[in-house]
Amino acid sequence: MKKSILTLATTVFITSIMLTNCTSPSQKVENAQEDVVEANKNLEKANEEYLADIDNYKRQTDERVAANDKIIADLKARIEIDKKGVKEEYRKKVADLEQKNREMKIKMDDYKADGKEKWEQFKNEFNHDMDELVKAFKDLTVKNVK
Repeated sequence: MKKSILTLATTVFITSIMLTNCTSPSQKVENAQEDVVEANKNLEKANEEYLADIDNYKRQTDERVAANDKIIADLKARIEIDKKGVKEEYRKKVADLEQKNREMKIKMDDYKADGKEKWEQFKNEFNHDMDELVKAFKDLTVKNVK
């Protein structure tokens, strides 16, 4: 008899533990809704950061393009000082660099937000192209000084 009472008590105890640990379907729905709300907040925050990154990068790029425009203006002013034989070749190189600078600005202005991975890829390629353009400006001025 003791054994049956002990078994019954153990069964009741285990059953009560299982029932208190189980969540009802309505509780599961509430938890799921809370998770969805939290995920939406995180997504909105990530999108805001992504768009802010794009805007910030566009401003930085505009500054770099403006600096390149200033260099182009300086190079054009130097053309008038150079010898006649060198002027035409120098003008052509400056015109090519000016065109590349305009293309870089257009490329940045035309970029549409298309996902974080594509943005990172675009940004890396754009930085590389911009660095090459700046290097070309420097190379042109170094050759002019010699």
